[in-house]
Amino acid sequence: MKKEKSSKSNVLDKDSESRLNLLMTFQEFKELKSIDRESMMKILEDVMHAALGKKFGTEAVFSVVVNVDNGDWLIQRIREVVADGELENEFTQIELKDAVKIEADLEEGEDCYETIRMNDFARREILALRQNLITKVMEYEKDNIYKKYEHRIGELVSGEVSQVWRKEILVLDEDGVELVLPKSEQIPADKYKKGDTLMAVVSSVNIKGSTPVIIISRTAPTFLERLMENEIPEVFDGLITIKNVVRSPGERAKVLVESYDDRIDPVGACVGMKGSRIHSIVRELRNENIDVINYTSNISLLIARALNPAKISSIEIDNESKTANVYMKPDQVSLAIGKGGYNIKLASKLSGYEIDVFRDDVIEEEDVDLNEFSDEFDQWVIDAFKSIGCDTAKSILSLSREELIHRTDLEEETVDDMIASVKKELEVD
Repeated sequence: MKKEKSSKSNVLDKDSESRLNLLMTFQEFKELKSIDRESMMKILEDVMHAALGKKFGTEAVFSVVVNVDNGDWLIQRIREVVADGELENEFTQIELKDAVKIEADLEEGEDCYETIRMNDFARREILALRQNLITKVMEYEKDNIYKKYEHRIGELVSGEVSQVWRKEILVLDEDGVELVLPKSEQIPADKYKKGDTLMAVVSSVNIKGSTPVIIISRTAPTFLERLMENEIPEVFDGLITIKNVVRSPGERAKVLVESYDDRIDPVGACVGMKGSRIHSIVRELRNENIDVINYTSNISLLIARALNPAKISSIEIDNESKTANVYMKPDQVSLAIGKGGYNIKLASKLSGYEIDVFRDDVIEEEDVDLNEFSDEFDQWVIDAFKSIGCDTAKSILSLSREELIHRTDLEEETVDDMIASVKKELEVD
């Protein structure tokens, strides 16, 4: 009797040990991988069903009830009770003589529920079940990561730097998901160390092997766009639209903005009082010089604005070849080109036209500065002509009446009055 009791105790100990090993496995994943309770139960039930099917046959029917919180589970094999000698399918049926050994009052046609314990499995089967559980949890995690990020391309994310290597930086988001910031997607002046927090946009989400790889970027034009949405309420609310963004990361950027509300100055709203709004963005971009430009459908005016701070004298547009010849005074050429050629390159990208700059070396000794007409015209009228490169009286006459009207967006009468005044001043017909 003592020997039988000891044997029974060993069986219970084995079952408890098996339960404990499995419990530790899925509790560990539940806590470290942030898997919700419902998903964890589904994974464990699927793993159990797979193990049971392998052991008892794929046709066998089981009821698996799991309690993830305390590690308890109840596994029951379900078979139909048939008369002795009439067994047709051993996987789904059980003879009455065997059924009553499990539950004494069973009758033909009823279902027999037989409890399956962990000690019914060999040690190798337990290890296989545990490994299968680990595999399923990892697959779930990878699938969850991909689903989380596949629709977030272009969105702003932040995370903590986990590892810094020569070719890339590994960043962990708030849920511990690994994000990769390649060297090519870093601003040249970026310097990060482990533990730092950085911001970027999701650039791409790919599957490498069976593992999702999330690439983030700090050099993409979208990064600047998302930062502006964060810092400028009018952009976030849609009152100001960002039409285009071009960048030379860490050096210079040009942002084309438009407002459909005449009461809102899009450039002023983006820059803020004394640059207060744009300053934090410039700092995040490692002192990248940001030009905010008011959008216009007038290509000549758009190019003139894009070449800011340089002032142009005149411009020739070829819409077929998408080229623009810009003429300006010698002291303005270097401003138009900019340090490293960034200004003119970005202006070309922003406008969609290949821009060539030419020196205007003709000395206009008999010309008159347009400001000399301030006693006849309001300053805003003079500024409208200046904005298209017409700084002098002769530059007004170098353009046709129709082009002046089109490019300045002024009333025809106002343009006619300016032309008449200029001709009178220069004494020309």
